[in-house]
Amino acid sequence: MESDRRATTPASTGPGEKYAGAMPSNPAVTSPVPGTTDEELLCCLGPGYPDFADSDPDRVARIREEVAYGFAALAGVEHAVSIFGSARTPADDPHYILARAVAARVGALGFDIITGGGPGIMEAANRGAREAAVRSIGLNIELPREQTVNPFLDLSLRFRYFFVRKLMFIRYASAFVVFPGGFGTLDELFEALTLIQTGKIRHFPVVLAGSQHWSGLETWIRARLLEEGMVTPEDVELLTVADDPDEIADIIAAGRRRQLQTYRAAPS
Repeated sequence: MESDRRATTPASTGPGEKYAGAMPSNPAVTSPVPGTTDEELLCCLGPGYPDFADSDPDRVARIREEVAYGFAALAGVEHAVSIFGSARTPADDPHYILARAVAARVGALGFDIITGGGPGIMEAANRGAREAAVRSIGLNIELPREQTVNPFLDLSLRFRYFFVRKLMFIRYASAFVVFPGGFGTLDELFEALTLIQTGKIRHFPVVLAGSQHWSGLETWIRARLLEEGMVTPEDVELLTVADDPDEIADIIAAGRRRQLQTYRAAPS
């Protein structure tokens, strides 16, 4: 039965919000002021902005503060799974129903659930976490159009920098489960694959949930990237496509066991 609880921890904001108030609907066109902190970091090279040499120390301090904020808030998370997917998926969609079931099944094994904290697939996963009585965590992001926070969060954090938020998704997770979604979902998917391929993280399962949706991508990777020598057969095997919550949970549990065996403390 679905829990009636709602977020017991109020949404937390990152340290030192720089651009408060309403954001313009299209800041690149309607306002010379950056619409987000990321835009201020990445795009402010015009004559109306201070030289990087003068202003970068403040930027570095803000980045450092936000990393410390995330590390402190998530310090108690030891076993978690990050789940990604579209914010536009309605509650009666089969992928929403599957995401809720997967999160509940993975949660039953003791894994906390981390999402982007928004609606759609994110809401479904946080809802499943609540049903499994594990921590339901949302990592929201500052956007020109603010994203609604879903009501199934125990811990809600808000980040200004995409790259800091992405660090938290990886650092505190033992696996990724990726449902159908847009560019943001694909970004998280391919960043994880790149980190695994380059040996930055090991024994990290990446599961594509929704085989019918992902079959075209899987075929393209094999037919184009693999056949043309751009990836190896071992790279292709980094992806697992599955639809069954029990199978997905078993994959994640096996990956976690390998991680624990690999990253043991050195004998004293």
